[in-house]
Amino acid sequence: MSSSKTIGVLTSGGDCAGLNAVIRAVVARAIQSYGWRVLGLKQGTHGLLRRPVDFAVLDLQSANPAMARMAGTILGTTNRGDPFAYPMPDGTLKDRSEEVIEGVRLIGLDALIGIGGDGSMAILRRLAQQGDIPFIGIPKTIDNDVGATESSVGYHTAVMVATEAIDRLQPTAASHDRVMILEVMGRDNGQIALAAGIAGGADVILVPEIPYSIDVVAAHINKLRQSAHNFAIVVVAEAVRDNTGAHVQRQHMAGNATYGGIGHVLGEALARTTGAETRVTVLGHVQRGGQPTWDDRLVASAFGVHAVDLVAEGKFDRMVAWQNRRVVDVPLTAAFEPAQLGASDDTLVHTARGLGICLGDR
Repeated sequence: MSSSKTIGVLTSGGDCAGLNAVIRAVVARAIQSYGWRVLGLKQGTHGLLRRPVDFAVLDLQSANPAMARMAGTILGTTNRGDPFAYPMPDGTLKDRSEEVIEGVRLIGLDALIGIGGDGSMAILRRLAQQGDIPFIGIPKTIDNDVGATESSVGYHTAVMVATEAIDRLQPTAASHDRVMILEVMGRDNGQIALAAGIAGGADVILVPEIPYSIDVVAAHINKLRQSAHNFAIVVVAEAVRDNTGAHVQRQHMAGNATYGGIGHVLGEALARTTGAETRVTVLGHVQRGGQPTWDDRLVASAFGVHAVDLVAEGKFDRMVAWQNRRVVDVPLTAAFEPAQLGASDDTLVHTARGLGICLGDR
């Protein structure tokens, strides 16, 4: 690779806080330290499918320090349209991967940096291998379920939003003798629920990794109401199953289904079993928006700088990661390793049990 490079950066998958901080770090490091040109690809791989390719030239003026505190992503993103099975207007699926690869070549990219979750990075890695594209991955997901990294961009902000919600629900729960149920995001993963529940002082936390009994939860709430206090706060991850073992989902007009609604199912069940007045709050996409916390800005900045340095070193098929209070890089395949909570050996699980928080299993 020549000393004068053009690198591309894109965001893919669901949005979250901290994406703009990553973009800003990539641009600042690439231009100030290496004198490179940076192109921001619009709407993830969709921008590479368009002709002409949809991109923006990113400079230091557009990627200024204030950008780090901005929510969302200035490049736009998408969690639909897998280029290997792209939905066409007639309902068929078409492999458009070569069009994406052609898009990379048309704009003369020497390397590509992709910011995404495990699903996005799996697709981007496959594209990179097929098209011989030098690629670096940066993990972002509010669920914090990317393997080999202790933290992903967006996770800290999502936990902070959920914790603030608990803080606001607790006084009204106490004022009205209610059981307040907070449903948070977490695609097959309970890290947001567990972290926010501990930080916010929840009485019950339900996560998909730990099977629960509604009778155990009801007994814990009744015990609380008879002794400690007259209310209870329940935090539940959206991927927790109902008493039949099925996920609770919402159907959308486009034909796809997403998790959501377990909070209302639990509310009705607990009202029957405890006799308590219950109220349900579903945070939903509120957890994705808002200004990123300092934690997310810091991790995002470290990730962006290190990703550019990897390009300079010619080290590809790597993912940047946060381990032991520092940024490192790991094989990209490590992103696809399981990163779920352990029912017995996880630190947060152990902490919750030590605080007397009911996890629904005992």
